[in-house]
Amino acid sequence: QDGYGGVMSRAIGIDLGTSFSLAAYIERGRPMIIPNMEEERLTPSIVAIQKDGGHLVGRSALDQATGNPDGTIFSIKRRMGRTNYLAADDPTPTHASHGYPADREAIRHIKRKMGSDYIVRVNNREYTPEEISAMILKKLKGDAERHLGERISKAVISVPAYFNISQRQATLDAGVIAGLDVIRIMDEPTAAALAYGFDTEEIETVLVWDLGGGTFDVSVLELGGGVFEVKSVSGDTQLGGDDFDERIAEWLATGFQDETGMNIRDDMATMIRLKEAAREAKHGLTESEAVTICLPFVKTKDGMPWNAFLTRSVFDGLTNDLLQRTIGPTERALKDAGITPDEIGKAILVGGSTRMPGVKALLKKIIG
Repeated sequence: QDGYGGVMSRAIGIDLGTSFSLAAYIERGRPMIIPNMEEERLTPSIVAIQKDGGHLVGRSALDQATGNPDGTIFSIKRRMGRTNYLAADDPTPTHASHGYPADREAIRHIKRKMGSDYIVRVNNREYTPEEISAMILKKLKGDAERHLGERISKAVISVPAYFNISQRQATLDAGVIAGLDVIRIMDEPTAAALAYGFDTEEIETVLVWDLGGGTFDVSVLELGGGVFEVKSVSGDTQLGGDDFDERIAEWLATGFQDETGMNIRDDMATMIRLKEAAREAKHGLTESEAVTICLPFVKTKDGMPWNAFLTRSVFDGLTNDLLQRTIGPTERALKDAGITPDEIGKAILVGGSTRMPGVKALLKKIIG
């Protein structure tokens, strides 16, 4: 028995995403997404460090971002397992505990020796990407415990198939800091194939094309008889929906400057809100040929709110080079697997960014 009156303990599955994260559990053989405390299926992968050293995660962190831009951390997944641009003899930070196990100092020491010691500085404190990711994982763990009414200690975490050893180790380390026993790191395309029910007896070749908030993966899998074999993997760990949002935000900032002569790029709070407006506009262009972007927080010199009108064709022009960056990895994955497009039995589009019409059109052009 555990402190919740239940039996310890089932494992949960976690998608630790660049823009959003979620947790799920298995019920009658099928994955069930666990709603968070805010009753949402997706938790924004955002952490806010407060002046007293406390922190907020998810929707609450996003809601306070404009008032605390310097203390709000977005897209930390892109920094996992990466090298910091600091001197090799940078001293070990002394703030050893903000509710996390002492393991984190050991992890920091190892990371410095491995050369993967990227540091985030907030309010004169230093945090590794693993520590920030651990805050997200700890929220997912807590929300799962509240929903399921039992203690959660074990997890399977999915990572981009293109993640290298250092990035995978960083994900494991984040789990350790969050108090989780990470029993497996699973490639996201394999997780997607399982979730879509492709665990069949018939052998088939599946292309998994995953464009998330911050990473792009393309994988060729051979499935059948309960065996999932990854035939090839390619991708770009620095390409995702965030980049499309940035292009719209920059287009808005340029348009505002051209019209008013005022540069808003140095105002971090305004740029955070601008990027949120950009993301909403991108979502709107999935269903519509044009959207009006209302920016009541951006004022002209006479105090009037500034609006912009964005068409899908202009958006496609702004982001065409980003889209083109998906072609090379897709062709490499097919070549490495030794197959042609007509040998693909099924294709799975994974990640919110694959909802963009331009993405679907491009993939259809590549694989027929």
